Amino acid sequence: MTFYEDKNILIRNMTASDAPIITAEEIAQGWDASIDKYEMRLKDQAENKAISLVAEYQGHVAGYINVYPNSAWGAFAGKGFPEIVDFGVFEKYRCLGIGSKLMDVAEEIASKYSDTVYLGVGLHSGYGSAQRMYVKRGYIPDGTGVWYDDKVCEPHADCKNDDDLVLYFSKKL
Repeated sequence: MTFYEDKNILIRNMTASDAPIITAEEIAQGWDASIDKYEMRLKDQAENKAISLVAEYQGHVAGYINVYPNSAWGAFAGKGFPEIVDFGVFEKYRCLGIGSKLMDVAEEIASKYSDTVYLGVGLHSGYGSAQRMYVKRGYIPDGTGVWYDDKVCEPHADCKNDDDLVLYFSKKL
């Protein structure tokens, strides 16, 4: 299904042929990537648990995003709020409007399920551009504090500044 299209950008459902492309692109830019994650997103999509999207730029896979209409994890787990999960635009395609369009489409999908959407963003510097973008788009911290490994990180608890250290944000749509 196509969700958006202009002369450069196409946003559509993720397909099985996208998983190896996304994985290879992430490895090429030095990320610790595994095809398993994208195969899981495809499985969740097939089971109607998620809407998994891919952005193409001039015919090349350039990014991805997932919407879980009733997410089972995070700060709003099981409360009927959609969560935006696993959003990325490959470095060579950044600053071309792809990320903004992916977020626009994801928020539009989320609005069909609730008036609130949420997401978790990593705290290390690799997430810096995403952190800024979410704030510019009107996302605010949810107030539960820092999460580590899918649970609230209690004050003075040990944690590691890796991809599992996140802060949850929400936005009224």
